[in-house]
Amino acid sequence: MQNTQPDTQPAVVVAGAGMAGVQTAVALREQGFTGPVTLLGAEPHQPYDRPPLSKAVLLGKAEDSAFDVDFEGLRIELRLGVEVTGLRAADHEVDTEAGPVPYDVLVLATGAEPLTLPGTEGVPGVHLLRTLDDAERLRPVLAATPAIVVVGAGWIGAEFATAAREAGCEVTVVEAADRVLAGALPAEVAAPMAGWYAEAGARLETGARVAAIEPGRVLLADGRALPAGAVVVGIGARPATGWLAGSGVELGPDGSVTADARLRTSLPDVHAVGDCASFPSARYGARLLVHHWDNALQGPRTVAANILAGLTGGPEQTYDPVPYFWSEQFGRFVQYAGHHAGADTLLWRGDPAEAAWSVCWLRDGTLVAVLAVGRPRDLAQGRKLIESGAALDPARAADPTVALKSAVL
Repeated sequence: MQNTQPDTQPAVVVAGAGMAGVQTAVALREQGFTGPVTLLGAEPHQPYDRPPLSKAVLLGKAEDSAFDVDFEGLRIELRLGVEVTGLRAADHEVDTEAGPVPYDVLVLATGAEPLTLPGTEGVPGVHLLRTLDDAERLRPVLAATPAIVVVGAGWIGAEFATAAREAGCEVTVVEAADRVLAGALPAEVAAPMAGWYAEAGARLETGARVAAIEPGRVLLADGRALPAGAVVVGIGARPATGWLAGSGVELGPDGSVTADARLRTSLPDVHAVGDCASFPSARYGARLLVHHWDNALQGPRTVAANILAGLTGGPEQTYDPVPYFWSEQFGRFVQYAGHHAGADTLLWRGDPAEAAWSVCWLRDGTLVAVLAVGRPRDLAQGRKLIESGAALDPARAADPTVALKSAVL
């Protein structure tokens, strides 16, 4: 670890002022780090939480969602409106639009950026929903209640459609795949969720590929034209790592920084956390890229602990969480914990036609993932059982009247 001031603690620079970046800076202070901490944020706004953007902020129920963090009191130097543009590891410097920033230890926390539809940049009325500025641009659009077309029936598409219907807009959701949540859940589990759109008064078109977006309408590949006073694109996100090209930081095929089990990168003194980084999971035997809030909350504690371990010579921590996320859509609270790829058994708990139900995935009899719709107790108990590696009695686990924790063998 390079240290230009050998008698003091090293200077830590955190690139990215979203949840992962802010929590890394805070965790360093909470765990006793006293050296300089600099937080670089590309946006001009005070660092903020993203989940409320598609809910309270979008509907005008909140002005913003700034983190309640006393940066000055924690002696965290906050540099806003400073976008990182490159990394020169040999010089231990991050390049920014405002000039180079030297570091002794660097944490990459630049998050993810939304995917766009080719040919739609600059087309009037086309919106993304990722930043506070995006939400502020969309808020008056919703208030005018136009006919809105949402491209993408994933988590963000469903959440935006929910807000748009609450605002009184006519909503059509178009999805290129043949079902909702095609990249997230098996077909049989996602199938009941398709009906939620119609219940909420939204029109859902699956197997519908967008050919072009013109002012006032969306043209589909089958020749149909959908009226659209506004278009919101929610087709996923990719790690915001383009600025690392040529830096020597190893990136995976998905564009993620390939961190190790301690969230260290391929370069010395450089760590990575949150949406921009993937990590190897011994629990699941796979490398995971988790674009969800809880990962951006939990990972920073491991990064901070390992930075301090590098100073003290103490033991380092590995990062192998049970991934968790939630989504509020169409009057339902949907929660998921775990990773169901590789599961060999799927169990239903309750009737998906009802308001509340859950799904459990087992591998060799052990619970590896749970999806809960309106059954928070299933999620809470299931998450703990996944962490402990518990084996379940399939018959009892499939009985919705039996507590999951009571199905342990």
